[in-house]
Amino acid sequence: MEVKPLIGITCAWDEESGSFCLSRMYIESVEAAGGVPLLLASAADGVSLERMVGAVDGLVLSGGTDVDPAHFGEEPVPAGGELCPERDAFELALAKLALAADMPLLGICRGMQVLNIAAGGDIYQDMASQMEEPLLKHFQQAPRWYPTHGITVLQGTILASLLGSGPARVNSYHHQAVRKVAPGFVVSARSGDGVIEAVEAKGLLFALGVQCHPEAMWKKHPVFLNLFRKLVEVAVGQRRSFSTNRGPKERV
Repeated sequence: MEVKPLIGITCAWDEESGSFCLSRMYIESVEAAGGVPLLLASAADGVSLERMVGAVDGLVLSGGTDVDPAHFGEEPVPAGGELCPERDAFELALAKLALAADMPLLGICRGMQVLNIAAGGDIYQDMASQMEEPLLKHFQQAPRWYPTHGITVLQGTILASLLGSGPARVNSYHHQAVRKVAPGFVVSARSGDGVIEAVEAKGLLFALGVQCHPEAMWKKHPVFLNLFRKLVEVAVGQRRSFSTNRGPKERV
């Protein structure tokens, strides 16, 4: 029987309560896609980060608070939200290591923004105050599983192979968004107001960021589980390749 791949999922850090937290939806999504979820808490040193990357077969960068604009060379705008310095430092370093190792990676909402910044791009700190075009409502007041606005998935992209190209509808919980796409990445979906809704890497096995929350949608809209299935599928392939070519993968 084939061993299921370990998929690391980053956690949020609550400074006030001194606790890590993660929605169960991420865990259920990885399990439903055939992976074994492993929750990753912030590590302060490079050795721990390298051990994490060596231990898992794939990575999910989860959603959460704003990214500090200092990480892409800007001062904060008035409409900026809550920051978590420890999480920023951890996830940006982790994403850089994962990209360098060509580890299968899925970034969700904040995770998409972290992925883009780690790869050399930047983001709008606040779309409403920094974008000129009239915006759709990107922070919905509806059940998390319910898609509230449309996007267009671009033909020929990895995302199109998972969701289909053309119109789709997604849920939405963000006021930040990718602005300058990182080198080596391309846009794979936009909403009708021009906001970038997905990016993906060219030349890597699987590095995809989506602005929506597929972990909250797939039980009602099964097509969104395909994102996690692809992550697990590529992770399985990586595990086989590693075992065949370089011996057993490091395990903690």
